[in-house]
Amino acid sequence: MPNASDDLFTREDPIFSNKELLEINHLPGEGRIVGRDDEIANLATAVNPAIFGQSPSNVLIYGKTGTGKSLCAKYVSQRLVDTAEEEGVKATFAYVDCAQDTTETQAVQTIADSVNDPAITGIKVPDKGLSTSTYYKRLWRILDALYDVVLIILDEIDKLSDDDILMQLSRAGEAGKIAGCKLGVIGISNKIQYKDRMDERVKSSLCEREFVFPPYDANQLRDIMDARSDAFRNGVLDPSTIPRAAALAAREHGDARKAIDILRYAGEIAQSMGASTVKENFVTQARQRAETDRFRELIRGSTPHSRYVLQALAILSLSNQQQDGFRTSRVYEVYENICRQQGSDSLSLRRVRDLLKEHAFLDIIEQSKHSGGSAEGSYTKHQLLEDPDVVKDVLTEGVDV
Repeated sequence: MPNASDDLFTREDPIFSNKELLEINHLPGEGRIVGRDDEIANLATAVNPAIFGQSPSNVLIYGKTGTGKSLCAKYVSQRLVDTAEEEGVKATFAYVDCAQDTTETQAVQTIADSVNDPAITGIKVPDKGLSTSTYYKRLWRILDALYDVVLIILDEIDKLSDDDILMQLSRAGEAGKIAGCKLGVIGISNKIQYKDRMDERVKSSLCEREFVFPPYDANQLRDIMDARSDAFRNGVLDPSTIPRAAALAAREHGDARKAIDILRYAGEIAQSMGASTVKENFVTQARQRAETDRFRELIRGSTPHSRYVLQALAILSLSNQQQDGFRTSRVYEVYENICRQQGSDSLSLRRVRDLLKEHAFLDIIEQSKHSGGSAEGSYTKHQLLEDPDVVKDVLTEGVDV
């Protein structure tokens, strides 16, 4: 008698041949990095001295999400390590996701752990339990023991709680913390105004070179998706699917991550429907699903009132589509109405302000300061960066409204 599980799982995927190519964290090979030749060349020039064991320039990279900043920084860093080895120079790079490691202690522990080889150094870097200064001392010893040059990539650098680690890293050599090793920092931020809030001493050390990565246009997005099309089986992609996905993504955001997400979701929709090809009309469904899943992930674990505040902003955005942002007082009025409908006591205006700041920190909304003149004084406007339809749909899932 055949096992009942035989019919439960598909043994051969009719749509995908190598789905990993469509995962966000997949680092593509050289031939798959599209539309960033100039940016890669500029970045390589900035860090080029490291190949000869000299100090690379510190670099700050700006650009919206999904413009290839992290991808290019990792790629250039890996190429530098390989080329330096050919020159007899010991080099490595460390990558820190500052959205995850937001404190100085977490970030320096991640760096020290990733560059360490305890079999050679005899140094342990525990996950926690040491003071920040002890982590630094161990990091400096590791660097001098193992390397001539190290690049440190601080991704989403604007998420760090303060500038302290930037000060330590950018001045480690001149402060005599490291003797034989040269250190370079590549900071990456989605916020072009990030530099404005930097400590002046850090700014002078860290911002030796600055590069801006523009959003991808439709042609570049099409090339990016074409370069990953062998994630699918031969012949399953309708010829109009990638051009449609590229045009949609270019018009809305120029974000390669979202464009690749859309393509992957379109394939999954074809799979679930038992279709033999990934058709153009799946792209629109995929876009909605990608936006919904991304936003659902962003707000996972958030409190009810945090969600009510976003819901208020979504309601305002949908009913006033020509308006670019809403004052805190207006958001608060709608928020109070939602609380009444939910039978919940509303929080204070001050607490709602804090919740709005938290959403701005996560890039769900954008805040802008305005001056109303002597009569009104200054005020803040809040604008959703997410699709308000998606926000409203996700926040009202399973709720009677």
